[in-house]
Amino acid sequence: MIMNPEMTAFKTMFDYDLEPEVYSFRLLEALIRAAEKEGITDYPVHVKLDTGMHRLGFDPTADMKRLIDRLKHQNAIIPRSVFSHFVGSDSDAFDDFSARQFALFEAGSKQLQAAFSHKILRHMDNSAGIEHFPERQMDMCRLGLGLYGVDPRTNAMLQNVSTLKTTILQMHSVKAGETVGYSRKGVIEHDSLIAAIPIGYADGLDRRLGNRRCYCLVNGKKAPYVGNICMDVAMIDVTGIDCREGDSVEIFGDHLPVTVLSDVLETIPYEVLTGVSTRVKRVYFQD
Repeated sequence: MIMNPEMTAFKTMFDYDLEPEVYSFRLLEALIRAAEKEGITDYPVHVKLDTGMHRLGFDPTADMKRLIDRLKHQNAIIPRSVFSHFVGSDSDAFDDFSARQFALFEAGSKQLQAAFSHKILRHMDNSAGIEHFPERQMDMCRLGLGLYGVDPRTNAMLQNVSTLKTTILQMHSVKAGETVGYSRKGVIEHDSLIAAIPIGYADGLDRRLGNRRCYCLVNGKKAPYVGNICMDVAMIDVTGIDCREGDSVEIFGDHLPVTVLSDVLETIPYEVLTGVSTRVKRVYFQD
């Protein structure tokens, strides 16, 4: 299922049996034309309804008659599923709004289903909705942040599934009164042992974590970030920690939850996790 498909990629989707979402009449018409050009019939698509997010999607009240009419008068594509997205399933405060969203979705999706003889799958629950609205799981659910082992309602760790780590490049003894890093932000108040690690903001280590606002773990001990985090390197205070060049450093993982970083940054764990850049090597493990 391809979210927010680009019109230039239709041919690739057809070649690899990838199923795009459709959220507007402009996209719908372009997709029909592309499929017809390739001689394709009954290509599965996923119809998105806007029930309150106001991001993407057809209006479940105003657009349904026109949408159904267009879908019925062509044979290039066929709706495989119809879906929407909860705005506030992560908070009890939005339960009334969520109920209104679901009512709109129920009406729109049932209208679409009534127009076709084949089963059209329905789905609306995201990670928070799976937990908060189990009665609204319907035919499918879309697990997002939950895949990363984080509870989207509490930001608590369910199970760590990803670890970001690096190693110590070099260690320096730095005297009190000297500074570390750009703009001389890292003022050393007492004689310290400073280590450089090969990770920076170009890798996804947010600059706002620097200047002792957050820390990493070196051999299980907290090592605060000293001074401004650089593009490719960060400096950490390892004073009093038994370590040496080449030792492993945990940025987040089993012993340092990613939520520690997101709390400091006043954001959600998702931003930290998806912010790790593509130049960072990925290693996958399977139990």
